[in-house]
Amino acid sequence: MAKRINPERSIQSELLYKGKIVTLRKDTVLLDQGRLATREVVEHPGAVGILPFSNEEVVLVRQYRYPVGSTLLEIPAGKLEPGENPVECAKRELKEETGLVASKLEYVCSFHTSPGFCNEVLHLFFAEGLQDTAPEPDADENLQILRVKRSQIRGMIRGGQIKDAKTIIALLILEDILANPRT
Repeated sequence: MAKRINPERSIQSELLYKGKIVTLRKDTVLLDQGRLATREVVEHPGAVGILPFSNEEVVLVRQYRYPVGSTLLEIPAGKLEPGENPVECAKRELKEETGLVASKLEYVCSFHTSPGFCNEVLHLFFAEGLQDTAPEPDADENLQILRVKRSQIRGMIRGGQIKDAKTIIALLILEDILANPRT
């Protein structure tokens, strides 16, 4: 029989930093054995990721990511604004980053990006029926739009050309869904 895991209970919380995107706090928690532990928590408002695709290709963006000191290939994505619905955010981010407007936007799933230290939830969408318009990137974004053949995806993941977790998740879910359609 599996051991029951009891939730940790916060008994003290200290705000360490409040920024434009994230807040950092240090919590003291009570463990089920009666001991105390420290948890550093990054609070994030949540985000969306959108995988635009057609029968033959997917649309990705290439951008430099300062925290990892590298340029990454990613699905279009962005942070939820206060009170913003994930569907509206997905439409906005898709247009801003790629200039694409989708006739079909399908919710796929939501997942925790790094639950060991961050409360961010990312809502994943697939976008089809794509119409090109002009991209409208944020002033601090420098993006390159790429169209990648679906047949190249697995090799790019295995070869390390795609390292971003949300992108790998989206691409592998897409390939699984297309290979195993619902009846």
